[in-house]
Amino acid sequence: MKKSGSVPEEENTANGVIAIVNIGSNLGNRRLNLARAVGALVNRFGPNYQISHVVESPPWGFSSDNAFLNVCMLFDTDLDGEELLTELQSIERGISPASHRQADGSYADRVIDIDLVDFGRQVVSTPRLSLPHPRMAQRRFFLEPLAEIAPGYTHPLTGLTPAEMLAALPLK
Repeated sequence: MKKSGSVPEEENTANGVIAIVNIGSNLGNRRLNLARAVGALVNRFGPNYQISHVVESPPWGFSSDNAFLNVCMLFDTDLDGEELLTELQSIERGISPASHRQADGSYADRVIDIDLVDFGRQVVSTPRLSLPHPRMAQRRFFLEPLAEIAPGYTHPLTGLTPAEMLAALPLK
């Protein structure tokens, strides 16, 4: 994978597919939690990756006094989308077994959350996996770090870049 800050034109690389994940934490030592998740991903998927700067954001979809720290990460994988989702969930559980959902399904504070945002620009809709992430274009904390490391990325359904999706969001 290129280290230049842009996603290769191809969605596939010699090593597989380019995955884009967003990693967030709003409990405990947030920076350490992010570092543990990034370390686990690098250990699992190898040295070819790109990572954004840390972005701080308010909780999205629920109320909390705890702000999130988020990073975007791109890496190569030879797994398919469902296998990658399983691996990401395993990494989350290895860092913190606590669920990031309340009993009623609503969002909750979390030590770590790893969202699969895009997988080779594939469009997938299964009971376990929706790609691209269905709320990507609504989440500034996804788009700002993505724009930093992959400004040429285009949403597979809308054709919009991260900057164009950001421009469509309300300021706050």
